[in-house]
Amino acid sequence: MKKNKIQNSKFKIQNQKPRFKDQRVKIEDQRPKFEDRRPNFEDKNRQSATVNQQSNLIFGVLPVLERLRANPKRVEKILIADGAREKRLSEIFELAKQNRVMIQRTARENLSKYAIENANHQGVIAFAASAEYADADELLEEVSSKENPLVLILDGVEDPRNLGAILRVAECAGIDGTFIPERRAVGLTETVAKSSAGATEYVKIAKVANINRLIEELKENNIWVVGTSAEAEMSYTDWDWTQKTALVLGGEGKGLHRLVAENCDALVKIPMQGKIDSLNVSVASGVILFEANRQRRD
Repeated sequence: MKKNKIQNSKFKIQNQKPRFKDQRVKIEDQRPKFEDRRPNFEDKNRQSATVNQQSNLIFGVLPVLERLRANPKRVEKILIADGAREKRLSEIFELAKQNRVMIQRTARENLSKYAIENANHQGVIAFAASAEYADADELLEEVSSKENPLVLILDGVEDPRNLGAILRVAECAGIDGTFIPERRAVGLTETVAKSSAGATEYVKIAKVANINRLIEELKENNIWVVGTSAEAEMSYTDWDWTQKTALVLGGEGKGLHRLVAENCDALVKIPMQGKIDSLNVSVASGVILFEANRQRRD
């Protein structure tokens, strides 16, 4: 009788073993769940970083300051919250002024629109350019010293894809330099760089505070300044592009600003044969710049 009890107890123990094994399987099944949490934790850390790789934004006083110290030409502009402590930001203001980086004051809540989740912007956000700007004075001196320069000036192009396409044309046409305004115009964003098909790495691009002042300086260096206008009497093919020339293109829809148009030496147009009265600015740049190339080759 005792023997039967012992055997029965052995049977029960043996029957319990699979249950223990089943529990091990359950524990092992839970491991991937724990491991799956790790990438989420790492992603959250990435979100807290000071640089948003997708939009080229830099958050916080020290990260912005370090970018200005290391490579100020790759800084597009800086947003600073109203009420931010001036003393703490004094070096940022000084370096931005020295390197002609635009600083814009804005309400603190506006900065939160740009900040990624959990990013502590400390009242300071910088927009990093996707390519390096040339120094405006150095580029002006360089093009003025050339025997027969062809320069491009963009008066308020705001669409990044248009700017990218124009820079692609400029590179293919062998432009000696491109100038864009600091305000009310798109800069060298990531979209511009992609749309340019790599042209931003080769075209020399400088930002200027005042397009009209640039035009006067070009004139002083014996460079003709030619603007584009649908109301112009002269066709673009009638201008002598073999001369030292700076072509000025206006922004989408608006064209040249009134004072810019008035300061040009001449205005030209691309005659339209269809019912639509104008071309996209990037297409217009290709038509005119390659006409300039044709004349210079002949």
